[in-house]
Amino acid sequence: MAKKQAAAGGSTPATVLLGKLGIPFEIRAYQHDPSVTDFGNEAAEALGVDPAQIFKTLLAEADGQLVVGIVPVAGQLDLKALAAAVGARKAVMANPALAEKKTGYVVGGISPIGQRTKLRTVLDETALELSTVLVSGGRRGLDIEIAPADLKRATDASTANIARS
Repeated sequence: MAKKQAAAGGSTPATVLLGKLGIPFEIRAYQHDPSVTDFGNEAAEALGVDPAQIFKTLLAEADGQLVVGIVPVAGQLDLKALAAAVGARKAVMANPALAEKKTGYVVGGISPIGQRTKLRTVLDETALELSTVLVSGGRRGLDIEIAPADLKRATDASTANIARS
C-alpha cells in the first residue's frame, strides 16, 4: 500500500500524522452527498467495498472520560463492552458537539487518527481478521485504507470485542 496524500484527496491531520509516522496508507475519496447521514454505508457503496471492511469512529463518555470506539459500520458500538474494555462502570454516547470540539473533526468525518485531543481508543478485534480496513480520513467523503496493526499503532489503541450486530 502506497502513501497517497495531497494528489489523491488532500491533507488532513490524519494523513499528516500517518506520514510523520511512516505508516503506509491509501486515500479513498468519493463524492459525499450532503443529504446522507449514514456515512459508513455511503462510503461502502461509493467505494464498492464490503461494509465489514469499513469502520466508524464513535466517541463515548466512560465514567466521565471521553473514549474512542472503532467498530464496523455494519454493526453498533456495544457501550457495556466499551466500558469494560476501558475499566469503566458505564459508557454513554458523547455529545456530538463535544466530539467535534475534542477531535477537531466534524461528525461523519471524525477520524480516529490525528485527533486534536489524544483520547483512549479501543479498536474492535474483528479488524484484526482483515488485511486492511477503511476509516475516516478526517472529512466526509475521504477514507483511509490502512492495515489494522498500523491503525492500532497510529492511535495507540487497544483491542476488544466492542461491536454488536
